[in-house]
Amino acid sequence: MSTKINRRNAALIIIAIFVISINMRPAITSIGPMLETIREQLVLSNAQVSLLTSVPVICMGIFAMLAPFLNRSFGLKCTMTVMIILVGTMTALRGFIPGYPVLIGTAFIVGIAIAVMGPLLSAMIKQYFPDRAASVIAIYSFGMGVGSAASAGLTAVFFDTTGSYLFALSIWSVLALVGLVAWFLAMPGQVEVRQLDTIVVKAERKKVRSPWKSRKAWLFLLFFGLQSSAFFSIITWLAPIATSAGMTLLQAGTLLSVMTTVQIFLNILLPLLMQRFSARKFWLLLMLIAGMTSIILFWTGIHSLMWIGAFIMGIPLGGLFPVALLLPLDETETAEEASAWTAMMQTGGFIMGGILPLLIALVFDWTDNHHYTFVIMMLLYTMMVVLTFLIGDKKRKTT
Repeated sequence: MSTKINRRNAALIIIAIFVISINMRPAITSIGPMLETIREQLVLSNAQVSLLTSVPVICMGIFAMLAPFLNRSFGLKCTMTVMIILVGTMTALRGFIPGYPVLIGTAFIVGIAIAVMGPLLSAMIKQYFPDRAASVIAIYSFGMGVGSAASAGLTAVFFDTTGSYLFALSIWSVLALVGLVAWFLAMPGQVEVRQLDTIVVKAERKKVRSPWKSRKAWLFLLFFGLQSSAFFSIITWLAPIATSAGMTLLQAGTLLSVMTTVQIFLNILLPLLMQRFSARKFWLLLMLIAGMTSIILFWTGIHSLMWIGAFIMGIPLGGLFPVALLLPLDETETAEEASAWTAMMQTGGFIMGGILPLLIALVFDWTDNHHYTFVIMMLLYTMMVVLTFLIGDKKRKTT
């Protein structure tokens, strides 16, 4: 832990990171259980309704570079406060103004807000918990898993209870209020996140390796993009796949809930296991084989096997994201290099993560057959297996 903050402040910051991270997925993942309902009620194509999850994810990549600029211009506390308010307000707006333009507009703004929040949280972890990065990233990932699990599982319940998809989507704005309280308790005013140009002198900047010239950094970008694509494709399309296989909307929502409940435990467990047993290639292959097995089980359309598949799919969904976040931290020598590599990885990776679910929607509109959906998902995991061998195990640093 950084010596610049005491234990009480460290605990408050960790709690704030956890609570804020819970807010970073529900506006996206709540769409999946409602995908068919929204498409039918608003008379949309699958591609149009898929944009509701693709747009914010693409924005998470494109607008990530706003984070350091806003932090320098307005400060960490103000910037994060505004972003949390934007997520809450845009999510709440879905319950008051119906229509596709509102849904797509709020998705766009939510994506920008999350794009700014993510790098700032990562920077806080690097700066204040340099010796416990894996543990705090696990908590960060766990929070996002909790948000994903709650919204994926309960959105269908809210819809089944109220009959209103508007309420089912907008209720998640309540989480932003909790996020604001946690943020103000953790940020009394004296805690700041330093930027690269304020902590690195000009002579030292030249020593920072550009990730854009590194083969390994490009491999990390591809891996992050593929795991993001797999995550958002599964979260978006599992419920429609389940209903097409004969499940009710409530059953499909419960299927998602089972998967994301397993995910939240693996979000925190797998990074800790990897920290203790550092055979990175082994863990990645284990997760990827589990993902491929799950896709086969979903592909059968047999309900009992799909439930088993949902349980197993929680393994890669829970483990791949935090492991991908740790890749640049393991490979780089300084915090500045890690920051540059992470920014490159997430920018390109999230853009990929938004495009692939949209591609699935376009293919499904064209073929009206989810067999092609499973082929695309299987290809994603196959490519990650290849990348795992190219990336290799954790770099051994010499002192």
